[in-house]
Amino acid sequence: MDLLTGLLTTAFLAGGVLALAALGEVLAERVGVVNLGVEGLMAMGAVTGIATVAATPVPIFGFLAALLVGAVFGAIFAFATVIVRANQVLCGLALTLMGTGLASTIGRNYSGMPARASFEGVSIPLLDQIPILGRALFSQNILVYLIYIILPIGLSYLMFYTRHGLNLRAVGENPAAADAAGIPVILIRFTYVTAGAALAAGAGAYLTLAFVPSWSDGVVAGRGWIAVALVIFAGYRPVAAALSGLLFGLITALGFVGQARGWPVASAILSMLPYLGTMAFIIVPVLAWHRMRRVLAAPAALAVPYYRDMR
Repeated sequence: MDLLTGLLTTAFLAGGVLALAALGEVLAERVGVVNLGVEGLMAMGAVTGIATVAATPVPIFGFLAALLVGAVFGAIFAFATVIVRANQVLCGLALTLMGTGLASTIGRNYSGMPARASFEGVSIPLLDQIPILGRALFSQNILVYLIYIILPIGLSYLMFYTRHGLNLRAVGENPAAADAAGIPVILIRFTYVTAGAALAAGAGAYLTLAFVPSWSDGVVAGRGWIAVALVIFAGYRPVAAALSGLLFGLITALGFVGQARGWPVASAILSMLPYLGTMAFIIVPVLAWHRMRRVLAAPAALAVPYYRDMR
């Protein structure tokens, strides 16, 4: 029981990084914009969180600062892709290169230093007494509750049970028809791409302020690319994206447990498990595409720039 509880505790903690970044990418892709700059945004969020708590040892300030930095970079990306209508793939790759490079440069002064402050666990009375799951989920830091409960449910309600959510999805499916119906296509795309980038940067801050409370060059380690893949696997749905992050957190936790218990498996193989899992969960749906095409269908206008004169 203790082993299972510890495994789930680590899974929730490790999966939060991917889940939050994936939720941000869901926002962007639902309105028709592919943001491949998640890796760079996470790197900038990670170093911003560390730099902020180094100056002011209050972790929530570091997280909020990362959200702000992500929103700024997201607005630049949105301006290029939504307003100027530049190629989304190239802009995303440029954002990744710029973000990782800038984070590496800024982070030199903080390399190897533990965070002066980090998010501590907050137990929820009664719920934390539930066998196995209670200690694993309801004794976590406040960001875990935000990532696995508040954000997925809130975003799902917004997208699928409100008129605004219908407009949001219409922009991603058929922006010309949405524009003809009076929906502000450009404004909605710009807003949600920016918000999604902010969440991606927040995931970077979560990484260095909650999961691994320190900064080192390359700390993001490809998690941004995994988050982009998770959005496809989750069918562009917030709750499924959060659960997919948890699944990969469980795979990561298995690697940690294997190394701690001396399993007869090379540590390099255990460290590769999340990336091998990414490949597996992309390949399997492709093989079963004829059965899963409705569930995994991307928004029809994804990665397609909108020109009003084409309406």
